[in-house]
Amino acid sequence: MSLKEKTQSLFAETFGYPATHTIQAPGRVNLIGEHTDYNDGFVLPCAIDYQTVISCAARDDRKVRVIAADYDNQVDEFSLDAPIIAHDSQQWSNYVRGVVKHLQKRNNAFGGADLVISGNVPQGAGLSSSASLEVAVGTVFQQLYHLPLDGAQIALNGQEAENQFVGCNCGIMDQLISALGKKDHALLIDCRTLGTKAVSMPEGVAVVIINSNFKRTLVGSEYNTRREQCETGARFFQQPALRDVSLEAFNAVAHELDPIVAKRVRHVITENARTVEAAQALEKGDLLRMGQLMAESHASMRDDFEITVPQIDTLVEIVKATIGDKGGVRMTGGGFGGCIVALIPQDLVPAVQQAVAEQYEAKTGIKETFYVCKPSQGAGQC
Repeated sequence: MSLKEKTQSLFAETFGYPATHTIQAPGRVNLIGEHTDYNDGFVLPCAIDYQTVISCAARDDRKVRVIAADYDNQVDEFSLDAPIIAHDSQQWSNYVRGVVKHLQKRNNAFGGADLVISGNVPQGAGLSSSASLEVAVGTVFQQLYHLPLDGAQIALNGQEAENQFVGCNCGIMDQLISALGKKDHALLIDCRTLGTKAVSMPEGVAVVIINSNFKRTLVGSEYNTRREQCETGARFFQQPALRDVSLEAFNAVAHELDPIVAKRVRHVITENARTVEAAQALEKGDLLRMGQLMAESHASMRDDFEITVPQIDTLVEIVKATIGDKGGVRMTGGGFGGCIVALIPQDLVPAVQQAVAEQYEAKTGIKETFYVCKPSQGAGQC
């Protein structure tokens, strides 16, 4: 049964009438451009064919009722006329409540709704299940009440909800790609202007995501440290962000910087340049160059930004040894575990899957999870 059928069926069964709309919003993977978003830089993600799906209908009162199909049909209910506060025991509810609360600040011209939510974006894998949920909920109210909000506004609303209501500090990339993704394309995003450019993906290339299943522990504290180091670097150059610092300017005075800060700055500057070039390589179908850029990105994350772990490096090495120069592979996401992403010809997928299955667990004691994805359409009706 599809997520659409599942949510529609549960909606009718629970609420006693049929849903009028079914909305989807996808998860994402970032192909290149790591820790560049909060430095006002560039990222190159694509939406993937794993999504959050919500069957819904408008109500004639001010009540919002929500069923979470993936959490034993847990229920949340709140009024648009009372202050929306955090739920004390259901964390999933806070994503919904946060989006609605921030939507009220943007455009209060909407009433209540009934929602049934289900999704298949793997949670805790760095594939943006939370952004997918936030964008889906925002799109529900936009569609039900014809709100004059575009995808970028829905994405910003989701980011605000996550930062201010849920309490997780995230950049804008995850919500923006979920809202604006385009089938068979990646999206080059300028994180300063929020300008986007669709970049066509070469035909016959699979997006493979492999979860190392190494449990991330340092990610919160180390993420904040990296942000502080980048801000220190930007202040040194008297620029608003590292996006404004050229490699030439950096090289001229790198020796004056704290050695650790210098490494962090070098990663961001070179990663921005790689990301812009990667978009051009993909557009031309130049998988060889894309693979080289992904390899450089991984080395920079490992050596300069220092956010990889041995398990991730092992996965990357296994895939690289299998594909040679036919594609690329790198860690993706915040670091300290999580996933790697590979762009490889579809006919090489079985060989990669076999090599990883035979070697990764033997070398690390951990079993990986393997996903083969297609670049997919952003949020909308399904």
